[in-house]
Amino acid sequence: METTEKTKRIPEDKKETPEDKFEIKAYLKTEFAQLYFPCLSAEAALKKLRKWIAVNPELHRQLYGGREGKNDQTFSKRQVQLLIDFLEAP
Repeated sequence: METTEKTKRIPEDKKETPEDKFEIKAYLKTEFAQLYFPCLSAEAALKKLRKWIAVNPELHRQLYGGREGKNDQTFSKRQVQLLIDFLEAP
């Protein structure tokens, strides 16, 4: 008995994007930074992500304008969504 597999073509507007695969949840800042810079140490990745945030005043304002502080060790779900909106998914 011979079986053949048919591959379904997915329309362009229905294809998964990186944002679809990325889970919006609270992340440790170092963990989140390493998603963008996996070849760097946790500290170096966070330093680089902070520079990206610093050069974008609107992102900085929205990111830290809520109840979360700059010195928190985690990015909240709200902050992660903002980062994805501004920087795209890692």
